[in-house]
Amino acid sequence: MADLSIPNAHDRNIESSPTSENLITTHLDIWTTAIEQKSSAGRGSSNKFSLYGIKKLRELILELAVRGKLVPQDANDEPASVLLERIAAEKAQLVKEGKLKKQKPLLEIGEDEKPFELPESWLWVRLNEIADYNGRPNIDPVKIDNETWLLDLEDIEKDTSKLIYRAKYSERDSKSSKSTFKKGDILYGKLRPYLNKVIVADDDGICTTEIVAIVPSEAIYAEFLKYLLKSPTFLNYVNSLMYGVKMPRLGTEDALQSVHSLPPLKEQHRIVVKVDELMSLCDALEAQTEASISAHQTLVETLLNALLLPQATANTASQSDISLERPFTNRFDMDWQRVAEHFDTLFTTSASIDTLKQTILQLAVMGKLVKQDHNDEPAAKLLARIAKEKAQLFKEGKIKKQKPLPAITDEEKQFELPSGWAYERIGTFGIVGTGSTPSRSNPLYWEPAEINWVSSGETSNFFVTQTKERVSELAIKETNVSIYPAGTLIVAMYGQGKTRGQITELLEPAGTNQACAAIRLVDESVNHKDYVKLFFRKAYLELREHAAGGAQPNLNVGKIASTIVPLPPLEEQHRIVAKVEELMALCDQLKVRLADAQTTQLHLTDAIVEQAV
Repeated sequence: MADLSIPNAHDRNIESSPTSENLITTHLDIWTTAIEQKSSAGRGSSNKFSLYGIKKLRELILELAVRGKLVPQDANDEPASVLLERIAAEKAQLVKEGKLKKQKPLLEIGEDEKPFELPESWLWVRLNEIADYNGRPNIDPVKIDNETWLLDLEDIEKDTSKLIYRAKYSERDSKSSKSTFKKGDILYGKLRPYLNKVIVADDDGICTTEIVAIVPSEAIYAEFLKYLLKSPTFLNYVNSLMYGVKMPRLGTEDALQSVHSLPPLKEQHRIVVKVDELMSLCDALEAQTEASISAHQTLVETLLNALLLPQATANTASQSDISLERPFTNRFDMDWQRVAEHFDTLFTTSASIDTLKQTILQLAVMGKLVKQDHNDEPAAKLLARIAKEKAQLFKEGKIKKQKPLPAITDEEKQFELPSGWAYERIGTFGIVGTGSTPSRSNPLYWEPAEINWVSSGETSNFFVTQTKERVSELAIKETNVSIYPAGTLIVAMYGQGKTRGQITELLEPAGTNQACAAIRLVDESVNHKDYVKLFFRKAYLELREHAAGGAQPNLNVGKIASTIVPLPPLEEQHRIVAKVEELMALCDQLKVRLADAQTTQLHLTDAIVEQAV
């Protein structure tokens, strides 16, 4: 394993405290476990994360490298100032001989431009003193050979600067002017430089103008210059000077005038060897951490999936910390006990808590979450009563006659239901419709804005009150916008991102656009409505997967109406909804505690890094 320790103070010409020398190794667990959560939009979206600790460790390694704190200094090394003086003398001779143009004198580096103190043998320099920025000519497309390497920004991985694809000129339909580069040049992504894309060319080639070729002088090792340009110090400088909002970039003059630390040439090579060694260790830590997180999630899913397996009938009941009440089987008791005993260690990530939430919803609609009561009125009687009510509504002209939906086949029944439950299609016990968008070219349809009008994006909330847009009374009279009463359930059929399948409830009357399906339940009891909403939360991912279409698969009114719901007795629906709300609140508490713990760990990581440099 690589040595992560910082050189002792007597090995280098700068001060070092015992605390900073051991910070990296003593707190290695911080680097490998600190995680930053990246939340995506949408209720059903999965959360992504970044290994923040390892990212900060990489930054610390580079920062220590450019400050002269990563490897020992050697008194026998030729100081950087002597090397630069010799190069300057050689250049002066070439100018005298007419072989080189006289260059403009460099601006003196002010004390306020020096971000930290350097070791004795090091020197502060401007970039144009040690390298030729944009030092290669452009080339006309007609002169480019089809086999030439063509580098684009997208070929370089963000932050890691790994070359992820090597394209030939013939592979890309690009006829614009290109920059040339030679093997050993540093290729710097000047567009959106915060993406930190810097590589050393391992061959000759051409690149898009978003990448600039930097030709290193004799004073600097190309690999070390790459690390200078990737260091947090330089990134902070870049971020303070970028111009352009949509396409931010580093200006040429700002790049030329940037100030960098320059060690002796031999030390540059030692630093690069150490950085490469430590970055390889970071790669290993990253792979190990990701494998551990993946294994943890697999374990969670395996244990929770065991709860969903078909069970033989049993007459025992069990209680756990989460109080899953139902006529449990001995097998279920055993599977749940395994989860309950390790609750604090299993549900320690956002992904594992999300999996727990989905399992709770699945157990709810399978009849495994609460006890059944043989005194409850069976769902079949509820459905028979709804059928009578629908027939009466049709007779009174309040609803249109609906086409009969196909009978539910055995293949469509996903699992065996408890006694008293029944499978039924939503269109049988509800009325499914949609809406439309009034013409945008008629301002009278939108002003005055009087009536709520729901778009698919607004289904991301559990309830809808005031909508972003409203339509006029005239739009209702002259277009196909239907007004649905409060209590109507609205399902997104298509839309941007992960919208499809989301469900919300109207708290005020509203119309909808054509991207929404409106479900009015014939039996409008609160329990019945809340249970159907709960079912859609469980079925969200399934609805997305089974939507029809190509690049943007969509649902439609027919698919919503044909959706099969496992219906419990009405009284049990009430118990299920109450239990789900209780357990979801527990999951939310777990997430809050997790977020607090992660925030504390991130702050601790930042504090350690700050102290280490």
